[in-house]
Amino acid sequence: AETAMVRFDRTTTREAELVAGVKESGYLVPVAERRLPIQGMYCASCVNRLERSLGEVLGVLEATVNLADEHARVLRVRGLASDRDLKAAVAASGYAVIEPEHAAAADAPEPEDALDELRRRERRLLGWQAVIALFIGLLALWGSAKFIPWAPELLTNPLVLLVLVTPVQFWAGWRFYRGAWATARHLTADMNTLVAVGSTAAYSFSLVLTLWPEALSGSAAEVVYYYDTAAMIVGLVLLGRWLEGRAKGQAAGSIKRLLSLSPKTSWVERDGRTVEIPITEVSIGDIVRVLPGAKIPVDGRVLDGSSAVDESMVTGESLPTEKAPGDKVIGGTINTTGSLRICVTRLGSDSLLGRITRLVEEAQNTKAPVQRLADQAAARFVPAVILVALVTFAIWFAIGPDPKLTHALVSFVAVLVIACPCALGLATPTAIMVGTGKGAEHGVLIRSGETLEAASRIDTVAFDKTGTITEGTPELTDVVPLNEFAECAGSELLRFVAAAEANSEHPIGQAIVRGAMARGLAITPTGAFRSVTGGGVQAQVDGREVIVGTAALLAAKSIRTEVAGRAERSLAAKGRTTVWAAIDGRLAGLLAVADTVKPAAPNAVAALHEMGLRVIMITGDQPETAWPVAKAVGIDEVRAQVQPQDKASTLVELQNAGATVAMVGDGINDAPALAQADLGIAMGNGADIAIETGDATLVRSDLQGVITAIELSRCTMRTIKQNLLWAVGYNTLLVPVAAGILFPTLGVQVNPMLAAGAMALSSLSVVANSMRIRRLGV
Repeated sequence: AETAMVRFDRTTTREAELVAGVKESGYLVPVAERRLPIQGMYCASCVNRLERSLGEVLGVLEATVNLADEHARVLRVRGLASDRDLKAAVAASGYAVIEPEHAAAADAPEPEDALDELRRRERRLLGWQAVIALFIGLLALWGSAKFIPWAPELLTNPLVLLVLVTPVQFWAGWRFYRGAWATARHLTADMNTLVAVGSTAAYSFSLVLTLWPEALSGSAAEVVYYYDTAAMIVGLVLLGRWLEGRAKGQAAGSIKRLLSLSPKTSWVERDGRTVEIPITEVSIGDIVRVLPGAKIPVDGRVLDGSSAVDESMVTGESLPTEKAPGDKVIGGTINTTGSLRICVTRLGSDSLLGRITRLVEEAQNTKAPVQRLADQAAARFVPAVILVALVTFAIWFAIGPDPKLTHALVSFVAVLVIACPCALGLATPTAIMVGTGKGAEHGVLIRSGETLEAASRIDTVAFDKTGTITEGTPELTDVVPLNEFAECAGSELLRFVAAAEANSEHPIGQAIVRGAMARGLAITPTGAFRSVTGGGVQAQVDGREVIVGTAALLAAKSIRTEVAGRAERSLAAKGRTTVWAAIDGRLAGLLAVADTVKPAAPNAVAALHEMGLRVIMITGDQPETAWPVAKAVGIDEVRAQVQPQDKASTLVELQNAGATVAMVGDGINDAPALAQADLGIAMGNGADIAIETGDATLVRSDLQGVITAIELSRCTMRTIKQNLLWAVGYNTLLVPVAAGILFPTLGVQVNPMLAAGAMALSSLSVVANSMRIRRLGV
């Protein structure tokens, strides 16, 4: 059965350790990932408790909970940790897995759409509860405020206030009681506990005063009701959650924007007719028709037609890309001018858009290392706040001004309400969600929060040459006619040479043929073609004998080459490969072929230098070939003659010298170096991209993406630090103020209603600050 029975003690050993041991033995453990939409999370302590509960399920290797998008990501051993086990663990923590109604029906919406609708419904309920609670709270405040003498007499009656506020306390505030009870059963506490205890204290105090006024006050003049406080606390916290939910939805919008790129239907050729069918019924190998202005529904290869395709929504490339038969197209892009017939090659999650969406989802559900410290602090924060609130109550009840009980109660409630760790829990995930989504919109796919944090520390960028700085394919760069061809501007010479090379499969020969065709020259049929291994080719073109190849081949035919020595040395100094051509036994000229530099490379390298980064080129080429390319793009440090297997060792040397290195390569030959680097950036090429390679992947082979990745990571980490500083500073400063530290000197006592508003504002400010990343000009 290919299984192993292992007995172990869960108190000292984790499944992850066993899996690692199995891998070290050369075997594999089947691992599956599950994403669970969670309902009921509101603060960082919720995240800690849920991660701990899921992590204790047998078979779970890793559990990560994202407060910002309200999902849990569980990595489990296949066959263990069933969905039922995971849902039971979530329920035991006091939360619920969202299961959309009728999700399995044939005409049901997509799961994510159903989840979005459920969350919209939840936000609508939150909004109405907040409006009703605030309205009633304002009425209660109007009736109880002594500085508003014209309040209706009806609202000054405590029994009327009791009737008005009770539904708010136990209907709108029921979610706080439910959450507090769920956590209390596990002897823990969270934000729900703080709000429930605080609002209940204000409501209960007022209730006792209403029914037994002499029980808590010495005279009627001292009676102060806090119905308005109880209602306003509930209303303001609900309003804050509603605003926070809207902001989080906007922060998570990158996934929805990616999913919305794919059309729901497609025109497919079936039985001699073109019919429109749901995209879910399209199969690999089907022929799809795409009209001008329509979205391309699938990844595929063009069979007929030509058009310009706008791929900016997937690759970030602003200019449309010309497509002709044989070219690949990406699902979700827009066909602009002509009609296309496309053969389907990839669908659904295997398509480029599907893989990009999956990678962004995975990145948004990871944590940057800095967040783990915040989570550890949040786990201890709520119990500490409750202790501070109790101590505050005891101190003011003992030494506070009269009426002591009232003063102590107000400070107690203010401390509980103002000290919510929501902002601490949202500080990192919201920034990561916005940052990774912004990167995806510009064709930069970032694997994780760890990648963002690592990229922000980069001080050295190492580039591979071929396929990274250069195009990766040789191109004709120079034609130098000599002797009788000297007056023909090179076109006649190129026509003869291209005709001779037309039957050659050598990359240099094909580069010459492409160069001739690009210049509008016709390729003449040849006769008596012969390939000379390691030397070149010979052919009859228009009745003349043409020899193309190395200087040694011409020398073997007794053809003199000295006259071109100076020109050959000039081309070699530029890093170009020289091809010699002779016609009818006499030197006719030189042609030069080179792997051309990508147009954006010089500007990208200049931008990296402006950012204060050290730039190195690592290549297996000879120094005389590597240095001209480096100088052309502005790189002043080259490591040449480095074989692919030795590039990782070169990075180790740089790291040992104290450098934090990003390696930029093609993701195939450079895989060991990408893995060794502190940040591996793999170059992509449209639909052929291997997006699983490296820590970050550039969807299109444009070095500007390297600038985008580093700038985006710096901005995201700067935002995370600002969020954490605000979250920690907010509680550090306002909790003592709420406890009454300023009362002895300035007479300042924080009203619990203001505390509720400040708490809601703190969470909203963190999300709003993260949204600023979207305005980054990359």
